[in-house]
Amino acid sequence: MKVIVVTDQAAGTAGMKLVERPEPEASINDVVVQVHASGFVNTELGWPSTWTDRRDRDRTPSIPGHELAGVVTALGYGTTGLSVGQRVFGLADWHRDGTLAEYIAMEARNLAPLPGDVDFTVGASLPISGLTAWQGLFQHGRLQAGQSVLAHGAAGAVGSMATQLAREAGAYVIGTGRAADRQRVLDFGANEFVDLENDALEDVGGVDLVFDVIGGDVQKRSAALIRAGGTLVTVVGPAESRPAEGLAVDFVVESDRAQLSEIVQRVRDGRLRTNIGTVSTLDDAVAAFNPTERISGKTIIRVRP
Repeated sequence: MKVIVVTDQAAGTAGMKLVERPEPEASINDVVVQVHASGFVNTELGWPSTWTDRRDRDRTPSIPGHELAGVVTALGYGTTGLSVGQRVFGLADWHRDGTLAEYIAMEARNLAPLPGDVDFTVGASLPISGLTAWQGLFQHGRLQAGQSVLAHGAAGAVGSMATQLAREAGAYVIGTGRAADRQRVLDFGANEFVDLENDALEDVGGVDLVFDVIGGDVQKRSAALIRAGGTLVTVVGPAESRPAEGLAVDFVVESDRAQLSEIVQRVRDGRLRTNIGTVSTLDDAVAAFNPTERISGKTIIRVRP
């Protein structure tokens, strides 16, 4: 089968290569999935799990990518809940070979059924962005109707999901980004837009929840805006700044079948719109991961036509 591998962390996405590998076999509680579409996040090349296993041993050349949509082709011993021929989507384990491949072996519990009226490309765009937004807002941020949310990077794949889910939950959403992102962020449902390059973030006033995908100085300035009892939720590592009278929570997204089902149902209902920036083929994936211009939204690799 064709796969994309990485061998050199310093080379980044430019060091990716398309190679041939044997098709994987399903271990206990695994399934083998024929990948139809795969999502990719550039930051994963900076994650230790891309390069080493859980015992800190080198595992290169490794296959990156952790989001997928496809069809189950084989079941491992003891696997339940899924069947051969079933359409699925989900989030692969960080320490195992990933989804930029024609086939992947992964734990069945990390997959959810993909309804027949949802395209594989759309399905592959949902796991990391959708689960990160869902868990950040509701699981860690404990968002309630009537609260206010400051959503950073609201034109991006994760931020746009957070914006939509927060609005649907009855929150008042202030989205941030660059000047060129203004209309895009408002179209995703933000009540207000803040241009981080030209507007004063402090003018936002107090908020109940900050959804942070940036860190650094932006995180520090945002923490100062959180009302008593509010929460700063971040996905960029341990929070360097904490609210004076609130919580700071950093988390790593986890696969959850029930949450994936909630997210895809909202897509089917038209309540949630995915944010796809570029769609490419596996043969052209390396070029897609090294764009010559800035692209907002998720990069999707269409593995099968």
